[in-house]
Amino acid sequence: MAAEPNIPRVTVEDHLETVTVRRVPKHSLFLVLGAVLGVLVAAILTFAFQGTQQASDTGVQYTAWQVFGFLALVGIAAGLAVGAVVALILERVVGRKTRQVRVDREHVRVEDA
Repeated sequence: MAAEPNIPRVTVEDHLETVTVRRVPKHSLFLVLGAVLGVLVAAILTFAFQGTQQASDTGVQYTAWQVFGFLALVGIAAGLAVGAVVALILERVVGRKTRQVRVDREHVRVEDA
C-alpha cells in the first residue's frame, strides 16, 4: 500500500469591518524638500553676493565655500523647521476629511494534518 499524502487543513475566517480612512501628507518628503530649499538659499546668498573686501576686526578671512558651509548649516535647520510646519498645517487641513470604508478582513490558518 502506498502512503497517503499529508494534506494540510485550511481554516478561513472572514468578516466585514468598517474602518476610517484619513489622508495625510508624507512628513519625510516635506522635511527633505525643506532641507534642499535651505541649501539652495544658502548657495544663492553665498555666490550671488561677493561680500566686502575689508578684513574683519579679528583679521580672519573666510572663503566662499566656508561661508556656504556656515549658511548651509543654518539653511538646513531653517528648511527642516519650515517643512515640518507646512506638513503639519497640511495634515490639519487635509486630515479633517475622513471617510468610512467597509473592508473584508480574512484570516487564513493552515495546519498540518
